[in-house]
Amino acid sequence: MKQVKLAAIQAAPVFFDRKASTEKACALIAEAGRGGADLAAFGETWLPGYPFFIEAPLSDLWWEAAALYVEQAVRLDGPEIAALCRAARQAGTDVVIGIAELDPATEGSVYASLVFISREGDLLGRHRKLKPTHHERSVWADGDAEGLVVHARPFGRLSGLNCWEHNIVLPGFTLISQGTQFHVAAWPGREPETAPNDPVWSRQVLLSRAFASQSGAYVIAPAGLRLHTHVPDRFKPLSTIEHTGQSVIIDPRGEIIAGPADGETILYATASLDEIRKAKSACDPAGHYSRPDLFELRLKGETVYPTRQS
Repeated sequence: MKQVKLAAIQAAPVFFDRKASTEKACALIAEAGRGGADLAAFGETWLPGYPFFIEAPLSDLWWEAAALYVEQAVRLDGPEIAALCRAARQAGTDVVIGIAELDPATEGSVYASLVFISREGDLLGRHRKLKPTHHERSVWADGDAEGLVVHARPFGRLSGLNCWEHNIVLPGFTLISQGTQFHVAAWPGREPETAPNDPVWSRQVLLSRAFASQSGAYVIAPAGLRLHTHVPDRFKPLSTIEHTGQSVIIDPRGEIIAGPADGETILYATASLDEIRKAKSACDPAGHYSRPDLFELRLKGETVYPTRQS
């Protein structure tokens, strides 16, 4: 497959309702399949929604929202994932979707996870966000290294990270060292026209473009969408900011080739394996553009760079 069609799905879930959100996700996957997508991606914790309430001051209503968020979190062995796998198979497209994953042991912790599903309808794996950012730590637990892998797919090598994992460098290099070619950078969805003074904001376009350039890979950067009108009436007092999307798709040079997107939409772009090879021939950070005599990266005690074969 020298030509690959990529899709960034930008839409609002049904907040605090995993069943309705799953149904909407399946419909969007079907639409992406009809659009010819080989790979379709959703934003961070799209199912059943990004925990917007973390930006609000603590209150009884805040804790009510936090409890409901845990109640509506998704189990990997639950009916929601099974439904998404069926949808991917019927659409004939690979799917990467962010979920609020419930810890199956305690049922009291939630992870910001990316789930990778094949066009055959198989669950390829999951990646839990390693370190939630700032206020996110009040609702998400720390992830693990199990999901820092690149999946071999018919169209190429596929990887993914959540939001500010692109800002902490080493997770990204772990995937680069495995030769990623198509990468999903999942975001909650907010790109202000003017940079705020606050040091903690997503910088989703900047970091996604940087990763595309560093990895020589196409980056789908699907962003979440949540306006005040999308929030259930009871929890509207906790909606202090809006997530307005601005999803993009980026080529291996780091240039935007589709987007930024506004409103509910599916953003498409066609990728070329030749463009990936051109970029990597210029700069392969874990290959010819590396210094393995000076640097080594270990993951859980095992060397991932230089590669084991070397």
